[in-house]
Amino acid sequence: MTWSGVLLLTAVVWAVSLIRSVRLRALVYSLPLPMTLALVSSGHRVEGAQVVGVLGLNLFFVTVAFTYQRLRWPILLADGAGIAVYVALSAGLLAVGIPFGAALAGTLVLWLAAMLLLRRRARARPTPADARPSADARRDGLPALLKLMVIFVGAVLTTLLGAVLRGMVVTFPYSGVLVAVEARRQLVEFSRHFARNSLALVGFLTAYHYLQDVSPTVALGAGWAAFAVVAAALHLPLRPRRADRSRPPTLSRGRRGTRSTANGRDCVR
Repeated sequence: MTWSGVLLLTAVVWAVSLIRSVRLRALVYSLPLPMTLALVSSGHRVEGAQVVGVLGLNLFFVTVAFTYQRLRWPILLADGAGIAVYVALSAGLLAVGIPFGAALAGTLVLWLAAMLLLRRRARARPTPADARPSADARRDGLPALLKLMVIFVGAVLTTLLGAVLRGMVVTFPYSGVLVAVEARRQLVEFSRHFARNSLALVGFLTAYHYLQDVSPTVALGAGWAAFAVVAAALHLPLRPRRADRSRPPTLSRGRRGTRSTANGRDCVR
């Protein structure tokens, strides 16, 4: 990536650091801005490996969350473990070469299975992320200017690292490396929301793949349109709001046989 890409990554991470809602953080992070820059600057094609790379992005956050919260590793060491897992997955994908159709079908099946598992866990133990106090999400102890410098340096380092991954540079978690540090107190909730939004990234890559031979500009436009449609569908309410059932039912006029009490005696209307 160019310096403009580094500045864009810095802006994305900075914007995420200012957002309190975990749900909105995950949505902003899932915007395919780094993918767009990688496709424009590197010229790599989108094939099956890149679609499976979206699963690699989720695996990156799962690894960081597990090592940081369960194994109690320092966040930077946990971040390094996530990068190592993604690099290992990338090496395997580039060595095998998966057809796009098979990669897309497998990714959709795994995404659906993950969503069903997350929903089952949410029903068993509901823990709404946004209901928690959000003060800890912004209590990092760094002045704003110093924090911006740290984010910029991190963006440069991750850009240099991503450049050695050949075709998997498209889905490398550029801003994710820094976002994981920023959202370390809410990694589990963030990972759940991002896993849901990652289907929109699959839509982006799918549209780009089928139109990349027509024109890169057309492919990018179609990719962003597909991302917007899928993201909007994912955030639509699952069911309409139910009517307020707390109000007592209203008796219809003209009914007979209804008993009421007046002066201690029952009477029939």
